[in-house]
Amino acid sequence: MAKRDYYEVLGVSKSADENEIKKAYRKLAKKYHPDANPGDKEAEEKFKEVGEAYEVLSDSQKRAAYDQYGHAAFEQGGMESGGGFGGFSGGVDMGDIFESFFGGFGDVFGGGSSRRRNGPVNGSDIQVSLTLSFEEAVFGCSKEINITVTDNCDQCHGSGAKPGTNAETCSRCHGSGQESVMRQTAFGAMRSVTTCSACGGKGKIIKEKCPKCGGQGRLRVTKRVKVDVPKGINHGQSIRKAGLGEAGINGGQPGDLYIEIRVMPHKQFVRSGNDILLDVNIDMIQAALGDNITIPTLEGNEIYGVKAGTQPESKVILRNKGVWNVRNNKERGNMILTFKVSIPTKLTEKQKEILRNFKNPDAEPKKEEHKGLFSKKKK
Repeated sequence: MAKRDYYEVLGVSKSADENEIKKAYRKLAKKYHPDANPGDKEAEEKFKEVGEAYEVLSDSQKRAAYDQYGHAAFEQGGMESGGGFGGFSGGVDMGDIFESFFGGFGDVFGGGSSRRRNGPVNGSDIQVSLTLSFEEAVFGCSKEINITVTDNCDQCHGSGAKPGTNAETCSRCHGSGQESVMRQTAFGAMRSVTTCSACGGKGKIIKEKCPKCGGQGRLRVTKRVKVDVPKGINHGQSIRKAGLGEAGINGGQPGDLYIEIRVMPHKQFVRSGNDILLDVNIDMIQAALGDNITIPTLEGNEIYGVKAGTQPESKVILRNKGVWNVRNNKERGNMILTFKVSIPTKLTEKQKEILRNFKNPDAEPKKEEHKGLFSKKKK
């Protein structure tokens, strides 16, 4: 199968500078690394292809030759081949690149600066959701929630060893948690650093395991956590509780707890940012003549004077009657009233006559016909 263009492999243009090439390589190498895709042959091939492309494009001389001759520059009779990655003479410190980006994967390429696998590893963050009423979100509240997390064993304090005993340094990896293996591949001999098979990468062997955690050093526990909800918090926002996530490993810091807020809708109010929107229903007489009406607010019912001549869909802003700013409780939004004018669908003849006279005040009043005794009785 013909080789793909190296620029296409890395997804960069031919004018890309060194930083763009390195950034693209790191992203793809992480995506297709064998440790992240165990048993995936296609990912393994792409990983090799990405490494080969970077080997050439990161070297100014090789890149110049490739730009002029393409892949033919590195075939038999082209540039001298060496014992580096894919047959190219090295100049790139793969170990340093993977150490800076992946940590413990560096020694796959023979680098000597790989992070020890049994070093401190920070715990993962966890996320839970908390449902609040509209009023609880507006005014703030205190809640208690249950979370289930992995925590250090309170009996062995995370060591995994039976109380009164200690773990011993692994004799195979000498405490590094890693062992080195030379492998023959299609691209030549490569030194691969894998997790120590004797200690499982921990660097220590526990002969007498803690009876409570079985030597794991950690347990799944349920905790009761108090959450102080600030006033003004909105649907979809989160509250962070530092250090309440999953426990770290080998002395690593615990993760954080994120509480995602869900707010139930209100039967009358609609929130828009920090403003409260409210539809107010009035009839046409109130709209025409004005009236004092009762409206609900966040603090309770209030009397509001509707102005004479109020038009349908007209809006009125009540300052500082909205929701507090969650980051600054001295700031507050507004309440915006939208007037909905209702038109009656059933009118009596007398009401209709009044409206006709209102529409045309100069018209003569309609004369009533004289009705005899028989017609009145029939009616």
